[in-house]
Amino acid sequence: MTENIAEEPTARPTEGATVTFLPHVLDWSKTDVPTAGPTAGAADVPAVDPAADTVVLDSARRVLADTAPASPAPAVVEKVDLDAFDDAPLIPAWMRTPEGWAAWAGVAYRARRRAYRRWVRRQKTDKGHVAQFGRGSRRMHDWVVGFEGVRVQSAAHAAHVATKSARAAARAARFTPAVMGSKKELAVKAAEKATAAAEQAVALHKKARKDRNRVRNLRAGVVYGPPLTAIGGGYVTTGWIGAAAGALATFAGGAFAGRKPYNDDADWTSDWRSLGDGDVMTAPMLDQCFRAAKVIGAEETLRVVQMPMLDSRGAWSAVVDLPPGIPAKKAIRASDELAAAFGVEEAQVSLSKRGRSGRIELYVSRELPFTEKAKTGPLLALEAAANFWGPIAIGPDVRGLAVSISVVERSGLVGGEPGAGKSASGNVILLAAALDPRVILVLADGKGGGDLEPFEHLCEAYEGDADPEAFHEMLLAQVADMKRRYALLKRLGKRKVTEDLANRHPELRQRLIWVDELMFYTTDDDYGKKITKLLRNLVSRGRAAGIITFCATQKPGSDVVDTSLRDLLSIRWALRCTTPEASDTILGKGAAASGYSAKTIQAEMRGAGLLWAEGQNPQLVRADYYNDDQVNELIDRATEHRRKAGTLPRAPLSLADRLREQGEDDALVLAALVDVFAATEQDAKDKARAAGKTDADVGAVTVDWLPGSVLLDELRAAGHAVTAEKLGALVPRTDADKAKRAWEGSRVAGYPLARITATIADRFGLTA
Repeated sequence: MTENIAEEPTARPTEGATVTFLPHVLDWSKTDVPTAGPTAGAADVPAVDPAADTVVLDSARRVLADTAPASPAPAVVEKVDLDAFDDAPLIPAWMRTPEGWAAWAGVAYRARRRAYRRWVRRQKTDKGHVAQFGRGSRRMHDWVVGFEGVRVQSAAHAAHVATKSARAAARAARFTPAVMGSKKELAVKAAEKATAAAEQAVALHKKARKDRNRVRNLRAGVVYGPPLTAIGGGYVTTGWIGAAAGALATFAGGAFAGRKPYNDDADWTSDWRSLGDGDVMTAPMLDQCFRAAKVIGAEETLRVVQMPMLDSRGAWSAVVDLPPGIPAKKAIRASDELAAAFGVEEAQVSLSKRGRSGRIELYVSRELPFTEKAKTGPLLALEAAANFWGPIAIGPDVRGLAVSISVVERSGLVGGEPGAGKSASGNVILLAAALDPRVILVLADGKGGGDLEPFEHLCEAYEGDADPEAFHEMLLAQVADMKRRYALLKRLGKRKVTEDLANRHPELRQRLIWVDELMFYTTDDDYGKKITKLLRNLVSRGRAAGIITFCATQKPGSDVVDTSLRDLLSIRWALRCTTPEASDTILGKGAAASGYSAKTIQAEMRGAGLLWAEGQNPQLVRADYYNDDQVNELIDRATEHRRKAGTLPRAPLSLADRLREQGEDDALVLAALVDVFAATEQDAKDKARAAGKTDADVGAVTVDWLPGSVLLDELRAAGHAVTAEKLGALVPRTDADKAKRAWEGSRVAGYPLARITATIADRFGLTA
């Protein structure tokens, strides 16, 4: 701003003091701009004489130097009368701007939204308005009913007793003979007295009923009158809108009456709290249930380490310490009693040790576990090959957590009653082994069914006919392989097979021996004891050599599996059993007495069993389920993995291929003869199929005889210089074999297929 110097003095800054330009000193006739003017950049400031300016500056410095600085003026405190303000809030000026009002509206909107969310969350609790209205309605109805009904019942009972006595007295007076004189009179008087007492009791009962109805009607008018009046009056005045307003007012009144929830002392509905009725697990409930189950004494209490919590699956869990001197196994043995105290099934209660002997972890499912559809295991999501040296995913436990086990240097036993899910449980381990191309599979199906048949082409050895003799020969080969493994380990200076050692020496790859329905092999009269001895040898000595043995059977009792073999199997999986003794034959003697019994597994819990691995307590686990299509898909993956790795076993050779492996000329000729019969039979089947024959008819087509001329032509075409004499010498025939048969309109001599196969068996010991 430009100041008018002619009207008022102008302050000019100088070094050391503030200098005031006096109007009478300045010479306004000068037009040049002074060297030190009052304001820089002022265009209308007159010129100043430099000499006069210097005199004024010196004079001002001398004056200021001789003058003492003035003391600060005392601060004046202004008194404010707070009573002069009204009750309106003090709003900053910024809040009155559009931005301020927008911020104020945003805060109010967020506050309303949060309040609405809190209200929604509140409705799920016992403080929700619906719950409050329910409690209020119940409380008002209980007040309407009152306690007069007890008086009416008492009067009714008294009237009933009195009338019964009166009837007995009247009957006695009626049937007393008149000739008895005084007895008759006494009986009549007693009857009259009893009748009067009965009439008085009936009158009291009627009066009690009348009083009860009157009091209840009055209370009902007080309770139900206002809501009916509000709803009816609202409907009469404004229609349905008024009726809705009346109903809303009724709801508000009921919610207000039930705003305070029941406490344990005021709740008269039940003296016993149970989880089966939907109650909440609390510390007092735990003490009550453990006392009822006789786990702790009447004066003892539990020490809650982890308060009862409800997980996402709707199950309750808690960790408690038992009183000193009570081991955890006492509570585990009493799982049946605890389940009854909690009001649930025994299979819903899971107890396990937690760190020390007196501490247990309690888990109670809301519903019976493992009754829903079984989930597919993680093998389907596995893109690469599996690693059988690492942990194997078995399935979920009752908490829904995945359970894995390691089978390295271990052996296992899977048992349970028919239909318990042994095949599905075995697939979990077999598929994991098949997906690792390094694992050698040796399978034996004592049931003779088709459960293991999809794995046959992946096996180095397979026995699917439930033949004890063939299984015995298979075990002899496995024992011989175990000896070769130990011989190699000695040369390498190693004590046992490791993953790194097996990768460097393919001869030491893991070998899984799986025996299904072991009972059919071990109970055989001729080979049962021999098979048991060989299996015991493999289980006890084969672990360090990389040989893993698993057996599955329905009831592995001592008559089925010798205890010397059964006790060596370190992994036990007990599926549903019919008796605790049957469960003990799998888990070991005393397991049921310790609270681990597969009898508690319900029929609906298919595939579930108590899994006991080394270093763990038995836990209830349900095997992952793979249907037939998924099993075939995983086996196809396993086949491809093994084909790429070069570990896919070679398919069984045909009789012709085995003859060619002999390398002799006669063997090659015989192989060509076998091929001729096979090709001729296939052509005959194709013609029958083309003629519209059924599959049964096509399957019945066989070729068991061919003319010698046809065989000679086919041999020459295959490059074999064979004459009729040489063929006759190679395949000797009887007179019956040389008999002529019909062939294309004529009768010629030929060779039966049976004679050729007999010659092969005699010369080379090979059979089809």
